This record gives sequence, C-alpha cells and structure tokens, in this order.
Amino acid sequence: MMNSDAIWGLVEAKRAVFFDLSDRVWDTPETNYAEHAAAEAHAAVLDAEGFRVARGMAGMPTAVMGEAGQGGPVIAILGEFDALPGLSQVAGLAEERPLVAGGNGHGCGHNLLGAGALMAATAVKDYLAAHGLAGRVRYYGCPAEEGGSSKGFMVRAGLFDDVDIAISWHPAPFAGVNNPVSLACNEIDFHFSGRAAHASATPHLGRSALDAVELMNVGVNYLREHMPSSARIHYAITDAGGHAPNVVQARASVRHLVRARSLPELHALSARVRAVAEGAAMMTGTTVTSQIVSGDANLVGNTPLETLMHRHLERLGPPAFDAADRATAEAFQKTFTAEDIASAFERFGLKLRRGVALCDTIFPPESGAGTLVGSTDVGTVSWVVPTVQMRGATYAIGTPGHSWQLVAQGKLPAAHRGMEHAAKVMAATALDLIADPALIAAAKADHAARLDGTPFVNPIPDDVDPPLPVTSNA
Repeated sequence: MMNSDAIWGLVEAKRAVFFDLSDRVWDTPETNYAEHAAAEAHAAVLDAEGFRVARGMAGMPTAVMGEAGQGGPVIAILGEFDALPGLSQVAGLAEERPLVAGGNGHGCGHNLLGAGALMAATAVKDYLAAHGLAGRVRYYGCPAEEGGSSKGFMVRAGLFDDVDIAISWHPAPFAGVNNPVSLACNEIDFHFSGRAAHASATPHLGRSALDAVELMNVGVNYLREHMPSSARIHYAITDAGGHAPNVVQARASVRHLVRARSLPELHALSARVRAVAEGAAMMTGTTVTSQIVSGDANLVGNTPLETLMHRHLERLGPPAFDAADRATAEAFQKTFTAEDIASAFERFGLKLRRGVALCDTIFPPESGAGTLVGSTDVGTVSWVVPTVQMRGATYAIGTPGHSWQLVAQGKLPAAHRGMEHAAKVMAATALDLIADPALIAAAKADHAARLDGTPFVNPIPDDVDPPLPVTSNA
C-alpha cells in the first residue's frame, strides 16, 4: 500500500472547488435526464482541471465524462447528480419548509456524490502528472440513477469495455465499504387497450382497460406469496384512462417495478408478472402490450477491492466532525423516530448507541440488513467490471432516505467533511491499483470466479432508449 498522505493532501488542496460544485448542484436540483445545469457544472470543472471531456454519451444529453493520464490501467470513478421530485427544502433547517413549493430536492445526496467522485478523480490526475506515472483515471458523470438506469445504457454502449476497475461511493450515516448486496430490477410499463362504451346504457359493449389494470394489480398481489422473500414488486397507475365514471375506459396503463436478488431471478419473476398481465387482459377482453423502461443488475462483490478500500478507511479513520457538526446533527435527530435511529445502526451492522448523532467509527465489512436493500445501476457496471463502493458519512444517524431532512443537510459543513473523506479513500484506492498490477489481476480473478457460469444479460434490452423527458419547442 502506498503512502496515502500525498494523495490526501491533493484532495484537501481542492476543497473550495468541489465544495462549491456540490453546493451549486444542490441549488439547482434536477430530476432524471433533465440535469442540464448539473451536467454543465461538472463539465466546466472537468475542463478547468484539464481533463479530456466528452458529453452526451450513449444517447443521454446530460451524461458527461472526463479522462486524464496516458497508458497504463483505466480506473473509472463513478459520479451522479440527479435529484428527486417533491423534496424541496430550506438548507440547514431542522424543520420541514420547502424552498420552492412542489420543487425538487437532493434527497439522496447526489450533489455530494458527483462532486466527491470528481474530487477523487482530480486528485488521482494530479498525482499521476506530478509523479510521471502511467495510468488513466476516468470520471463518469452519470445522470438519472433514481429509476433512469443510465449506467446500464452506458454499459450497453460499450463505455466500460476498456475499464479495468470501477470505484464509487454514496452518502450515508456511517463510513465503510459498501456491502455489495442490492436487488436487480426492471421498471415495466403495461398498456391495456379496450373498447369505450356508455357505462350505464350499453356497458355490455365496453371492454374496460381500467378493469384490466386493477385485475393485474390484484393478480400481482397474490403472486407475492409465491415469490422469493427477497423479491419486491411495486406499482403505480400511470394512466387511469380518464376522469368520467360514466365511460368505460378504453385505455389504461400501469408501471410495475420488479426487484429480485439476482439477474436470473429477475428475468424469471418478470416473466411471471407478464403472465399475470396477459391473464388480466383475457379476463376483460382487452389487449396488453409491455415495454421495459429501465433496469439495474444486482451488485457483484469483489473481495480484493473491498479489502483494499477497507484498509484505507481504517488508516484514515472516520470523518473529523467537530462539536458544531454534532450539535446540528442532534437537532436533526429530534425530528426522527427512535425506530429511524435504531434501524440505521442495524443496517450497518453496528450496535445501537444512544446519544451518538454523527459517525465516529468505520463499520465492518460485509455488514448489512439482509433483504432490506434497494437497487442501483452501479450493479450493472459491477457485472462487466470489478467494482467497489464505499459509504461516506455525510448526515445525522437515523436520517430517512429520500427525505426533507436529508435534503436540508446537503450543504452543511458535515456533508462537506464526509464528501472529502470519501474522496480521500477513493483516490488512495485508485492509486494503489494503478501502482500495483497484481491488485488489478486479483480483482479480475475474483470477478471472473463469481460470474463463472452466469452469463451477463443486460436488464435493459437493445430496443429500449433512455427515457428522456419530452421537450417542446412551443
């Protein structure tokens, strides 16, 4: 393991640049594939820092990439910058108060995620240049992680074909190596077509697409008893066919989000959901079509990479939060339930400690909460490239995910400190890999062994385009 102090100093030297980038992205929260200000902000920093910049990859206008260095291995550091709808919140305030009524907010900390990943990539670039080392670091600015699956489209476009190792992180209440467990998923739209009729005078002539949607949902609810306990299915009616109850609805649509522990299990469960849809159509005399909108593979772990990253975490220690950070976090904890706080400790394999508001330890490797996991498009990358992720402590312990409390903490000094901490760990991990080919070889051998006999099938089919927002020239 190299002496990490030099690379940590390079991270510290760019604090002002990347704290400002994170805050500017927080100030302009944009949702899936509409992150134009965020993407341009990242591209501008890449330009200013001397990266070779590409934009609009894989048919996604808000994707951005920067590469630096020559020869040697290629290390990818993955960033995100999309926000969530309906979570606008005044910064720093431990009381729910929207900044913009109905507006967006960074309720998953992606303003920190993108800026922190680029902070790490920049430090690696500067170190390679200063020491004349062969190697390339590549920053991936990935839009639309929240249900848009941009990394899956990037994988499909071949943007990871020459990458040796991928590194990423995510804001969290605790710091440590991410337990590589997530659920593979597909979002699938089901469109039912029937026949309109007067609901009272001639109901026998109608074929209700809305009835079909409701029957499909009932059928899926019965399916839940007969699927693996780790699987999840959620739905939202996206088109109820209209607002007139005296009309038999001739069209209706529903989106189902199907999640499973692995890609093979996902494909099997999705087929069963489609069969339920066909049954609902048969029962109502309607027809149904389906279309995958997005999809993520499950995470594939990598023991050599996780061991390497954990060593850097142990050497660095937890983030250096101060008394003011802890007092602010305590104020936010007063807005949480006791269950919120206990669940946070449990999820990261830690014993509940009352009165602790901010992370003061490194959580152990391979910790987690069993089936209580979500999905991430980093999973798709991990099937084609050995991948490692860390969790960076940036907010009060117990903060609910996708909440106004998380948004409110996104510009605090504690968030900046946690982001810098994550950048140091990622940068040091990347440099060790560049300096020691044996580490990369070990990671690739582990990756190949884990996937032996399980061919990769991208959960995003070739005929699916990124679900870009509809724009109008009017």
